[in-house]
This record gives sequence, C-alpha cells and structure tokens, in this order.
Amino acid sequence: MNTALSWIQAYVPELSCTDQEYCDAMTLTGTKVENYARLDKNLEKIVIGQIEKIEKHPDADKLIVCRVNIGTEVIQIVTGAPNVKEGDKIPVVLDGGKVAGGHDGGPLPEEGIRIKAGKLRGIMSNGMMCSIEELGSDRNMYPEAPENGIYIFPEDAEVGANAVKALGMHDTVFEYEITSNRVDCYSVLGIAREAAATFRKPFVPPVVKVKENGEDIRDYVKVEVKDADLCTRYCARVCTNIKIAPSPEWMQKRLRASGIRPINNLVDITNYVMEEYGQPMHAFDLDTVAGHKIIVRRAKDGDEFQTLDEQMRKLDKDILMICDAEKEIGIAGIMGGENSKITDEVKTVLFEAATFNGANIRKSAKRLGLRTDASGKFEKGLDPHNAEAAINRACQLIQELGCGEVVGGMVDVCQPMKEKEKIPFDPGKINALLGTDVTREEMLDIFKMLEIEYDEDTNNLIVPTYRQDLGCCADIAEEVARFFGYDKIPTTLPNGEATAGKISYKLRIEQKARDIAEYCGFSQGMHYSFESPKVFDKLLLPKDSPLRNAIVIANPLGEDFSIMRTISLNGMLTSLATNYNRRNKDVRLYELGNIYLPHEFPLTQLPDERMQFTLGMYGDGDFFTMKGVVEEFFDAIGMNKKTIYDPLSGKPFLHPGRQANIVYDKEVVGYLGEVHPSVCDSYDIGTRVYVAVMDMPYIVKRATFDRKYEGIAKYPAVSRDISMVVPQNVLAGQIEAMIEQRGGKLLESCKLFDIYEGEQIREGFKSVAYSVTFRAKDRTLEESDVLGAMKKILNGLESMGIELRQ
Repeated sequence: MNTALSWIQAYVPELSCTDQEYCDAMTLTGTKVENYARLDKNLEKIVIGQIEKIEKHPDADKLIVCRVNIGTEVIQIVTGAPNVKEGDKIPVVLDGGKVAGGHDGGPLPEEGIRIKAGKLRGIMSNGMMCSIEELGSDRNMYPEAPENGIYIFPEDAEVGANAVKALGMHDTVFEYEITSNRVDCYSVLGIAREAAATFRKPFVPPVVKVKENGEDIRDYVKVEVKDADLCTRYCARVCTNIKIAPSPEWMQKRLRASGIRPINNLVDITNYVMEEYGQPMHAFDLDTVAGHKIIVRRAKDGDEFQTLDEQMRKLDKDILMICDAEKEIGIAGIMGGENSKITDEVKTVLFEAATFNGANIRKSAKRLGLRTDASGKFEKGLDPHNAEAAINRACQLIQELGCGEVVGGMVDVCQPMKEKEKIPFDPGKINALLGTDVTREEMLDIFKMLEIEYDEDTNNLIVPTYRQDLGCCADIAEEVARFFGYDKIPTTLPNGEATAGKISYKLRIEQKARDIAEYCGFSQGMHYSFESPKVFDKLLLPKDSPLRNAIVIANPLGEDFSIMRTISLNGMLTSLATNYNRRNKDVRLYELGNIYLPHEFPLTQLPDERMQFTLGMYGDGDFFTMKGVVEEFFDAIGMNKKTIYDPLSGKPFLHPGRQANIVYDKEVVGYLGEVHPSVCDSYDIGTRVYVAVMDMPYIVKRATFDRKYEGIAKYPAVSRDISMVVPQNVLAGQIEAMIEQRGGKLLESCKLFDIYEGEQIREGFKSVAYSVTFRAKDRTLEESDVLGAMKKILNGLESMGIELRQ
C-alpha cells in the first residue's frame, strides 16, 4: 500500500511533520512504514519558462538557440530538443540547479545531476530545458509528455513559477506493510484515520452528497444475484450524458503519487475511489449490457471469457461471473470483459460496487493466473457497508467534475449484514493485561479518535464495521497500547507461578543419542522423508515385504520423491556413497529422522511416524565397533539389562552372516550389521559398510535417567578362568547367560578374553575362554564358596555340549 503525504493531509489538514517523523510515529502505532521517497528528490532551481524566440545554432545542425523568459529575466539556452516551438512553456533548470537523471530513462543517479552554465559549440547556454525523465518521472505517470523531447506545460501555466510544484512533485510517497487483518488500511482514508489518531489531529473525511436527476434507476437496470454465498452485496448506480475528458490536475497528481497512471476522468474516478475507500469498482457501458440486466452467477466448467487485457481465460464452476441477459461481461472482483469496456463513445455508465467472498476471489485469481489490484483487496474480505459509500463517492465526483448526470436511486441486492461488534469495556482488565496505568478517560479519548463508540448505559464499546480485526478485550487492549505508546509501557516482571523450563523427556533421550554418536566420531546427517519406490529394489526387499507398503504423495515433485519412506537406510547409504566417491577414507554418519508406516490402506488415519536412530560407517571399524556404539548409548540412557544380539534377524539388505537383531527386555528394539555386498554395489560403494538402526519409541519407553550408586567393595574378589571347547553353533551370549544363571549372587562379572579356531581344535568346534569374578558384599569368600559356584557353572555348560579344555 502506497500513499502520498499530500493526500493524507487532505483529510488530516492540521498534520505537519517531517517525513522521518511521520515514518517513525506511524510505525510505532502499528502502521508500519517500510520505505518512503521524495518525488522532488534532487530537483533544484527548476522554474517554468516560456520560449520567446528560437534561432538556428550557427555551428550545429541539430542544435537551436532559445530565448527563454523565466519571469525575472530572459536567458539564453541551447538545446537539441526536436519538439519545442516559440510560445511553449517548459521546465527550465537554472545555473547551479539539479535534475534527477538523464533523458534516456535509465537508473537515476543517487546524487542527481548538477547543471552549470557553459558554452555549447561556442554559444553560451545559461540553463537546461527538461524532459519528464530528467525530472525523475516517466510517460506512464505523465502520458501527455512527448516520447523524446522536452515536457510542455499547459498554456495557463504561470511563467517563473516553481515547475516542480506545478507538476505535483513536492510530495512524499510512503510505502506501508499492512497486515491482512487490517483491510481498512488498504485505503487512503484508513491510513489517514490512523495518522489522525497517531498525531492527535482532527480527521476530516470527505462529505458525500450526491445530486441526482429526476430519473429512476429502476427504469435503467435490474440486478439478480444467483450465488449469494459468493456475493453478499451488489450495489449499482447509473450515470448518463457521460463526457470523456482529462481528469482535473489535483486528481491526476494524487493518482500519480500513488503509482497510478491517469487516463481519463471516468477511469480515473474509479481508480481514485478504489484508492480512497479501498473499495474496487467497475464501470460498464450500459449500452453493451444486454437486456440492461446484471446477473451474478457462477461460470460453467469449460467456458472461455476474454478479459480487458485481450486474453482468453478458461473458466470453471467455482469462478463468479458478472453477466448480462445473454453473456458474461466480467470476472467478479478480478477484471472486466472486453465486450463491455468503456470507450470514448460511451454515453451511459453502470457503476458496480460489490462485496465478494474473499477466499473465492483469491482462489479464482490463482487458478486464472490473473491477480489485479481489485482482487488483492477483495481477497482480504471487505466491509459490505463500504460498497455503498464508495459508489456514492464515485457518483458525487461524476457530477462535480462535469463528467455526467447521476440517475436517482441505487439498486442494492444485499444479504443481512453483520451487526456492529459490542465489546465490554473493562479498563482494569486492559491495564492488567498491558501492565499500564492508563486512565478510563484516556482510553475513551483513544477510542473516540478511532471512531469506536462507547455506550455508557451498557458499558460496551461499539466497533465500526470496517474494523473487522476487533473482536475481544485483548484486541481493544492492543488499540490502547498502540496509541498510548509501546515505548511508554514500563518494564515489569511477569505475574504467576514460577516454572522451570526444560526439554521433554523424549527430546532428552534424542539429545543423548546425538551426544553419544558425536562422542564416538559420528557426524549428523539429514535426509529427505520423500523417496523413490526404486529404493526397495536397491535394498533387496522381497516383493511381499510390508516395508513396500508406502504412502504415495498426492502431488510429488517427481518419481524420486513420490513416497514417504518406510525405512531409513536409503538416505544413510546415499550419503555414505557420496562421501566414498569423493574419496573420504573414514566416514561415520548418524541421523535422527522419522519413517512413516501406514496403519492400513486406503488411508483413514495419519501414519505411524517413528523416529529412527540410524548409524552408518565405513573405513576404520567393524561389526563389533558398531555394537560398541550401541552399547555405549544404552548405558548412557540407563538401559542396563542384558542386551541380546539375535543373529537370525533375516534382513535381506544385510550380510547374511554378519547381522543381528538388538533384543532388549525380550523385545526387538533395532538391528545392526554389515550391509550386503550387492546393496553396496547398487549404491556404488566399494568397501564394507556397517549400519545400526534403533527404533526410538521402543528406546524411550525403556530408558531412564535414574541412577543407583553403590559404595566401593569392602571385601576382595576371587577370579577363575574357564577355557572351553564349544560347538560352533553355540553363541557367546548363550554361554554368558548360562554363567550368569548358575553363578548366583556371588557372581560379579564374566568377561570373554579369548576365542580361537584352528588346527588344534577339532572341526565344528571353537576354543573360548572366560574370566569369571566372584565377590560377597558382607564377607571374604572361602574356597568352598567359589568351588560350589564353579561346579554349578560347569555343570550348566556341559549340558550345552561344552567341554573343559584340558
């Protein structure tokens, strides 16, 4: 939203401040000024001059010598402009003055261009005539300016007067950042109302009185709204005896300052009212409206319509159209049609001001690829009351500017409008919320400036309909804070019970996973949740694997990102492959990320999102290195029960003889192992890769940060070594489980310290040696205690087919 300061001052006549003061004050009260620019920046000593005589330059074919009257004297100027003649009134930069830029319309220099008197081909020139580009503007804003040449003022321009002022450039344009809930501030009147409240100055809106002729609008047009859910109000007025002409200079200046090109009085009035009231309007040539009837209805799927920009638009059933008795003549709230546009031959104009469904306008504009100034305002949800005010203002201007006559009456098809919001007024609650001590009278003064009424009988504040953002006491408190001054609110301590902030238990476990992984040399990676169905084949998953039942994305970026991942290994292996192919020798990566497991198909509920702690490495390390990282993590989060590694995990993407399920408390919580060589080949990794994946929901349920500490043992320990010949199919975990079961309370620990397979051991067996430690907490052990425990252990081992090594 852009506004010129002069336009604001038209409604706040007592407003007087510098540009920076205006910018700072408006920003502090919530109407944030993003930027501002002086239209007369770098324009100095520029007056209106009149050419009295033109002579040819004696030494240059393309130059002329002009005698120019600047009011106080007649000066000589040499120019090459092709469009000037004697009697023309032109802008003249005097000796020592400045212009904004060059005539080529390129970027304006920051400091402008200083003009000095001097000789051109031997003839003295005491100034310079200006094009509109040299004055910092262009032909879009001043269409009467020549394409190449000097700007020519009208004949009634005053010689010697300030040319910059005559062009309306002694002004500042402010750019605002308006939030979508303040639709009232998408208008000059809305900004002016905020400025009046900010500077505590009277707000003087235009007084609208429409002078009508004796005719009745019902004799001219009828309106039918078929889709009232998309059009809550439709106002129509008719103006006759239209005379197309340039709009007055004051209107052109205000439109130019707002970045709108003046065209003619009729078009300029609709643009002017849209900027002034924030209510888009449209004008139809009534003679082109078949049956003199307006029908507001949805389009039909497959229809086509040519808009004012001469483009054919494909329509659908959700786009609202303005139609006559035979055809569509406009896309509601977006753009009119080529078949009903205003031409210079127009005699009777039908004005439209309506309120459309904001969400529908936004979606329609997006589907059509056609976003206009009008749609940008409609999509925010306009106040229905504003439509009548705006159309009356347009008719007033039609009559005052001599553009035509206003037919009596207005066609108004309107749904029941929302009543004004009533909010209980509680100064104590407002002060408690803000931490201020604003008096009741000060608050009421602020509300009065904002046109919020106060009903003393009911103690209610009555909110004007254009303030759709005010709905409760907190909103009212914000209005008090804005105009009392955020900078005046004292710093206070928060009220209420003190609470200790901390992260959740789940996040503490995840943070511990990161800490352990990084302590063990792993770096964090992040991978996409979207994957390709080809991943399942790369990981050798069988056709009937439940992991292939992935959720398909409705609008994927492509096949490579078309499903939600059900396994976390693809991202990890892809990252490891990237590192391997870039010749990084030793790489360790980890990821904490979700997989998405559907409950059933078709989907009736959200999938099960399960966080996976995934570790991957190659280079320095092996299966047992990865196993050590897992055990380090379990120890750090208090999972101190015996962890079992089941080699019958059956993961097709892992090496068949180097993989295991991680079993804790009789439940599988993850798996680890070496990646299958064929999978490594498919990822272009030419070395052994080891991975571990832990399912965090299972982990979080079993983790604990409770710790129990025991004192240093008072009594000595007794150690015994057991060397055994063990069948190949007996696992070390089974041996340890038997030792722990038979060792009883005296057993403190057992540690594997040797394993051997070779010529001295018969085929199908292996040599395993353990160191077993016994200790009692209340006494020194006797030999009989140790012998008894060892006998039970050996008997148990013999039952497993294990023999003591002689």
